[in-house]
This record gives sequence, C-alpha cells and structure tokens, in this order.
Amino acid sequence: MKKKIAIIGSGIAGLTLANLLNKNSTFEFRVYEKTQDHIIEEGYGIQLATNAIKILNQIDFNQVNQKKIYHPKMLDFYDLQNKKICELNFERFNTQDAKYTTLQRSTLIEFLRAKVYKEYLKFDKQIKEVSKLKDKILIKFNDNTNDLVDYVVVADGIFSSTRSFFEKKKNSPIFKKAIAIRTVISSKSELQVNEQNISLFMGANVHLVVYPINQNQELNLVCIVRTKKYDPENLQTLINEKVTAQNSNLKNLFQNKIKSFPLYATPKILPSSNQKVFYIGDAFNGLLPTFAQGAGQSIESAYELFNLLKKDNLNIANKYFKARSQRIKVVRRRSNLNFLVFHISNAILQKIRNLILKFLIKRKGFIKNYLGAVYKI
Repeated sequence: MKKKIAIIGSGIAGLTLANLLNKNSTFEFRVYEKTQDHIIEEGYGIQLATNAIKILNQIDFNQVNQKKIYHPKMLDFYDLQNKKICELNFERFNTQDAKYTTLQRSTLIEFLRAKVYKEYLKFDKQIKEVSKLKDKILIKFNDNTNDLVDYVVVADGIFSSTRSFFEKKKNSPIFKKAIAIRTVISSKSELQVNEQNISLFMGANVHLVVYPINQNQELNLVCIVRTKKYDPENLQTLINEKVTAQNSNLKNLFQNKIKSFPLYATPKILPSSNQKVFYIGDAFNGLLPTFAQGAGQSIESAYELFNLLKKDNLNIANKYFKARSQRIKVVRRRSNLNFLVFHISNAILQKIRNLILKFLIKRKGFIKNYLGAVYKI
C-alpha cells in the first residue's frame, strides 16, 4: 500500500519535495496552501548555487527557458563609494550541467508548480486540528475536509503556524534589527560596473547586491540596512539616511517601485517532537540572506528528506534532523559572519576588512572551504 504524505506550504521547499515525490510512484501526496492562488511577485530575485541546481536538474530544471535565467561568472566586491576591492570567480564551482544561476523567484515557482498544480496542489486549506489515529496523522481543515496521512511535511516558512499543532516548545524567529529593500532596475551603468556579474557594495551598516535575473537586462537590487525598527512608511527617509548619505550616486537605484521586509532568523535548531512530522526549508531553520542560500537550503532539505523517505529508512526523523542540522549550522555560521563583515561601520576596520578580503580571495584553500563546502553536495 502506498504511503501518503501531506505537504503543508507551497513555497520552494514544499514544491521541490512535491516534484521529487511526483517522480517516485511509491508515494501519494498532496500540497496544502492556506491561501488562494496568490500572485507571484515578478521582480523578486534569487540566487542558486550548484548545490541547488544539481538537485533541480533531477526534476528537469535544465529544460527551463534559458532566456528566463542567468549564469553570472563573477562576484565583484566594492565599497559603497563604488571603488572595486576584488573579485571572485564562480566558475570554479560550475560543471557543464550545473552552473551558478540567478533568476526571478516567480520563474522557479512556476517551474515547480507546472507538474503538480492541477492534481496535487490544494488551496484554501488551513489546518484546524491534528490528531493521531493509530500510526497515522489525521489533519482536519477549516473547510471541514480532512486527510489521513503517514507523514506530515511542514514547509510553511519561518513563521510556520503549523508548528504550533505539533510542538509545545516555541521557537519564535528573532528580528535581527535589519531590513531588506528590493527593487528591479534595468541598468546600473552609472555605477560603472559589469552588469553581467553580481555586484556587492559594502558600507557602514548597509550593503547592496545587484545581479541580472534574466536575459532581458533586468537586474535585481536588494539593499540590507541595519535599523532598530521596521518602519515601512518611511523607507525613503531610511534610504536617504543610510545609503545615499554615503554615496549620492546610489539615489537613482531606488527610483522604481520598492518593497521591503524585516529580517528574521530562527534562534535554535529544534528536532520534531513527532517522528511522523518533518520540517523543511525556513520552517526547519530560517537564515539571514547574507550567504544567498535561503532558496538553496530549502531545495536541499526537501531532497534530503525525499531520499530518506524513498529508501524507507528506519528512524527517518533522527537521521533527517542530524544531517539537516549539521548542514544548516555550516551555512548559518557563514551567513552570520557575512552579516557582520558586510556592515562594518568603522572606517579603519573597513580598510582592514578590504585588505583581508583581497588576501583571502586569492587563497584557493579558503575559497574551497568557505564556499565549496556548501556549493558541493
């Protein structure tokens, strides 16, 4: 008899798992989303290193329209005055089939939805109650429907509401006193940088990342600003005080429609209290975006769990938690370190940082350990 899986959440993690399961006929599954089919924001850019691309290619991502993605070869480091510090070549981690990729989040979501949308994806499904029924889990929804499953996979993000149905211990995300501001621009030529690369600008308590997201010369801009509170009504004032005050030439980057959100991270990595319930993606542990691995780790976590379920391993829950927590600790340390390094405010310390960065970028051993340990799976 086929085992049945309920996936809660239709983001990158949940949809990746759904696609992996869809290629394995030994499972029945459904993906449940609490809201109606929502509009996907076109301009939201993401970066996928080779660790994520290798997994996605197993569900035919290599067949996606190449005009909708981009393969930057370099990461260029600048200070906020637009002075180049050094550069990092991504190609050393690429293979013929898996290359560092940038794209719109909507492109990835649309790809992941394509093969599961009609048959497996169910909207307006908000959990009302869960209970154990012998060795299975009974899920009751607000629309008076229910599902009896062997496993529940929670993939509803860093603020997962599903956790409260299974866990007594709270693991509430912590505001990191920083916000992200996003927009899409068509050119950054006034900065005199290579638009085919990823450009990282580091200033006092702020950093910006600009990169191509398709073959149409559209560029994603994300600006991370340290601030004690999130005040979306006064974004322009914050940009003027924190960004353009350090370099007035950056003002033109924020002329298009901008969106923002506060940055949170999960303080602890906690195991599931139920051997039939698994957390993937940000529901497992939410990261800062400063290592560009949020989407990548969502994809990885789905893949790790899928392989354990496919092999019908004994003690799946413990094996999954051990492997996932070890992996996420590595990425989290790098994300937190980048968060500190990118935002150094003291001018002398900035110069020291830049010198150290120039030195380390040339050291193959350091790059292999710092990036390669994550990019290769």
